[in-house]
This record gives sequence, C-alpha cells and structure tokens, in this order.
Amino acid sequence: MSAMRLSRALAPAMVRRGWGRIVMLGSESSFNIPADMIHYGVRKAADVALARGLAKRLAGTGVTVNSVLPGPTLSDGLRDMLADRVTQTGRDIEDVAAEFVVEARPSSLIRRAANVKEVAHMIVYAYSPQASATTGASLRVDGGVVETL
Repeated sequence: MSAMRLSRALAPAMVRRGWGRIVMLGSESSFNIPADMIHYGVRKAADVALARGLAKRLAGTGVTVNSVLPGPTLSDGLRDMLADRVTQTGRDIEDVAAEFVVEARPSSLIRRAANVKEVAHMIVYAYSPQASATTGASLRVDGGVVETL
C-alpha cells in the first residue's frame, strides 16, 4: 500500500509541474514467483501492475511511471541470508552468492548476483530526464533470470 499511497500523495504536484518520475521497485520474482516465497512474488507483481496502471493514468502529463526489476542482488538481505554458508565454507560472499544464484535461479545468464550499484544505475536512469520516453515499463536488471522476451 505504501507505493500507492505515496503515488497518490505526490503525483498531483508532479502533474501540475508537468514533469515527474515515479519508480516502483519490483523484482524478477514478479514474473518468476518463487514457490517458497509466494507472498513476496505476489507483492512485487502488484508493484509492477500498479506502475503500469499509473503510467496509463498519467499518460500525457509529463510524469513517467516505471518499475525496476532486480534479480538476485548482493544486498544486505542476501548477505544476511547467506552468512551461515559463508561462515561454514570460509569462502567469500561473492562466490557463495554466485553459487546460490546458480542453484536458486538457474536461468541466470550472468551466473552471479548483481551488485547494488548495477541496480542503482537503472534506477538513476528511470529518474533521469533521459527516460522521458520510458513509461509503463518493467526495467529488468535481473541478470537474464526472466525467460520471457
């Protein structure tokens, strides 16, 4: 609900100004709902649907709305999740994360976790003036995990 409430609160001023950017943080799990995290996949799918619908609603106003879909990312959450494996194996987090990606997301084309800067670069683009013709899009930073074109 937070994405919807923030959009509802902030979009009118953007529309009045004739310029604005709204970016929802989705996930590749929006399209590849994990069997062990159905609740997460549904939540992220809702963000993608909200972004698309809001983009349609704000069409022609100068406000763009997109969702960014990271794949497995070496964020604090993934680091925490893999901490025991790192301790048990004595390997560095990047190697353990790459092994996790291969196991949990075998469709990954980069065969590793993205780093947070890689995801941030897509978000910066979506907020930039250069993204003026990008709206209603699901911008993937998933390492190729999602199988669809």
